Amino acid sequence: MSARPLVISDCDEVLLRMVSHFRDWLGEEHEIDFAFQSDFARALTRREDGEAVDQKDIWRLLNAFFDTEMDRQDPVEGAVEAYGQLAEKADVVILTNLLDHRQQDRADQLARYGIDAKVYTNQGPKGAAIARIIEEYSPSRSLFIDDLSQHHNSAREHAPDTVRLHLCGEPGLAPHIACGEKAGDAHARIDRWDDALPWILQRLEEPA
Repeated sequence: MSARPLVISDCDEVLLRMVSHFRDWLGEEHEIDFAFQSDFARALTRREDGEAVDQKDIWRLLNAFFDTEMDRQDPVEGAVEAYGQLAEKADVVILTNLLDHRQQDRADQLARYGIDAKVYTNQGPKGAAIARIIEEYSPSRSLFIDDLSQHHNSAREHAPDTVRLHLCGEPGLAPHIACGEKAGDAHARIDRWDDALPWILQRLEEPA
């Protein structure tokens, strides 16, 4: 149990860049183009015929990327520095939508950049997992950061008192992602850490 504030953060596109490296790998190894757009189901096309990659093959490729290519990933600009400052004020944990057997790989990957945070894996909507983590820590207040609007919707449902920040640190992808703030599920949408960090610190210091 903790009397400190709690920050629950996603990893990909919040702390580490993923989709740009996934795009590069698809082109290099699979002759597939990945166009950043809102319709992810049709974003991947085969160069030989321009046909969209089937949904089941997209998931297979994503899993293959995480099997062999996690070393490609590098920090979102400002993320490591922001983590350091947040860790001085709050408990910081990572809630990532990876299969459970990759939990240690993700923890090791983040630790290489100086992000020594406990990692929770999850599949699907994150709200129930957020509620369980909050119950585990009993924080003075909680704040959730993620790049996808649907996870803020789930967080609002399962942990309505949690402050929710929508942050997508990949500039090429951010304009194509539905906005959690506009949907009424996130309290703010801020895509740069140099702007997001002051906002977060202010929320952590507010009375519960």
